[in-house]
Amino acid sequence: MSKIVLASNNKGKVREFNQLLTDLHFEVIPQGQLNVPEADETGLTFVENAILKARNAAEITGLPAIADDSGLEVDALAGAPGIYSARYAGVGADDEANLRKLLNDLREVPEAERTARFRALIVFMRHGRDPAPLIAQGAWEGRILFEPVGDNGFGYDPVFWVPTEGCSSAQLPSETKNRLSHRGQALRQLVTLLGH
Repeated sequence: MSKIVLASNNKGKVREFNQLLTDLHFEVIPQGQLNVPEADETGLTFVENAILKARNAAEITGLPAIADDSGLEVDALAGAPGIYSARYAGVGADDEANLRKLLNDLREVPEAERTARFRALIVFMRHGRDPAPLIAQGAWEGRILFEPVGDNGFGYDPVFWVPTEGCSSAQLPSETKNRLSHRGQALRQLVTLLGH
């Protein structure tokens, strides 16, 4: 088994990456287990932030690294919150504050113009100076509801309407969500890239 450091300490992400990469004989280890401090996300795009995080983890550990960056893009807000999704209502804001700000910013926007997507970028770097990192991405189209519905999820899931399923992301069973989601798409694409 080859070890890969994941530039995150999110247990759910570690489990998800391990499930998909075990067949390729990779073991994914969260960066905290290897005393890797979080990288400053100073990029202006999802891919820049993912590269910054992967490079930081690879340089400190000497291992290959995976990092992801993702967020919600709302068309009526010119793509916001985008890379600032986790801190839309300010640094240290929780999910509820971010949700409230989003709904407030969209309060005058009619249903037909509330189109949005979740986007995920995943980067794999063989080493800290990898000149050609593997980049996988996924996008999940939907629209923003007027109020939260459902409790199976986090972040913006309760206000993200999934037209193909006729419910919010927070109303989907985890298995369905993982199959449809932006991160699920990007992960499967990465597995394909790593398998070649």
